[in-house]
Amino acid sequence: MSTSAATEYAGAWTVGRSVRRTALLVLFGFLAVGLNTGIGYVTAGIRAIPIGTGVLLCLAFATGVHLLHRATWLALLSLLPALFVLVGSVQLAPDLALEQRGVRQQVTIVDAEATGKRHTFTLRGATGPLDEPLVYQGSAPGYRVGDTLTVLSDPDGRIALRDADRVDSAGKVTGLVLGTLGWTLIALLAGVRGHVRRRTGRHAGLVF
Repeated sequence: MSTSAATEYAGAWTVGRSVRRTALLVLFGFLAVGLNTGIGYVTAGIRAIPIGTGVLLCLAFATGVHLLHRATWLALLSLLPALFVLVGSVQLAPDLALEQRGVRQQVTIVDAEATGKRHTFTLRGATGPLDEPLVYQGSAPGYRVGDTLTVLSDPDGRIALRDADRVDSAGKVTGLVLGTLGWTLIALLAGVRGHVRRRTGRHAGLVF
């Protein structure tokens, strides 16, 4: 082998090493999904915690893709399924808790206030006004004074009252599955392309 060829293949991995490191990244993806979903259960009602840990785990996975792949575009692409992972892991626990132990009641919206994108709706049930309002964050809540809807409230007071039609644990599980599958496919592709890039001496940090 010539000196130039020896230099070209100096950073190459064996097939076994590439397979092992690809498998480790896939395993990390599964563990990240499980870990953040577990944190969401433990801290149900305090979304800032699973959001924070979820963002860190998603960035860690993207970094792993970049290191394995030796290019940037797949790492950026991994952020798309990361959104499914983040939303699903953060929202699954509150939705499950409300479905399992939430108090379901029909209410009427009797007053509404808006501060920026935070909309607060005062509710009245069959026995009188509710102590807890319905809060919506966004520009188009879709609720008006006089509307009647069904809500779920947490008897323990840990989880905010929600519109029952917007509580969907099955949808969150589907999102988690899609996010995990997306991560798995990206990790496998990163492993194959990264192995080839090392065999041909292409350096890390390139976009493609």
